[in-house]
Amino acid sequence: MKPSELPQLLAQVALADPRVRRADEMERRAQIHMWAGILAEVPYDYAITAIQTHYAKSTWPILPADIATQWAATVRDRMNRDVDPAPPVDPDNEAAYRAALAAHRRAVITGQKPPVEHEALTSGPAAAEVEQRMAELGTYMPPSVAEALRILRPARAERERNIRAGLPDALAVACPVETCRAYAGRPCTRPGRNGTRHTLTTGAHPSRTEAATTAMKPVPADTWPTTNGNAA
Repeated sequence: MKPSELPQLLAQVALADPRVRRADEMERRAQIHMWAGILAEVPYDYAITAIQTHYAKSTWPILPADIATQWAATVRDRMNRDVDPAPPVDPDNEAAYRAALAAHRRAVITGQKPPVEHEALTSGPAAAEVEQRMAELGTYMPPSVAEALRILRPARAERERNIRAGLPDALAVACPVETCRAYAGRPCTRPGRNGTRHTLTTGAHPSRTEAATTAMKPVPADTWPTTNGNAA
């Protein structure tokens, strides 16, 4: 939001709540300066909607933090649902690629474009496989609780996203890397100094992801074990 838009925004707030308006000229200027700093990233139209929503449910004076917090939550939700599609530019042109990607993200953040989401697997064998793999992860808490804990359990949340998208779940298999050998369900690690171990930020070694990908593929009939030259 531009600083020049703040006087009009505060005038709109005062129509619903006169307590917000400052009578003293110096205080009013200070108020505009303060609100402008807090709402610098918030679009004007979004702020107006947030104000209307607030006073439709509350008689308490609205604070700029109330608007900024709602905006941050909206941005986080939009970006969590967006998969960053490949920009329609030459990928070897790094500057153009980055600029196009940044423009797409900005358009999603500001609501000019809807998030580009993965298509859900809702039917057929692939959907059944997803359901089976999700069941193997276990569901021991209500979905609402699990959703609230996603931010505290990023590794599990990433596994669930991969499964729903039909991607390999690297942690579903043991790691084949000699210096790791992490058990299924445990993140990969690498050796550190003085016998310490460091967890990989990516969660898994590339060869472990390849092993999980192979495990997802059906075994061709001509590779089944044979008995006396015939398929078992």
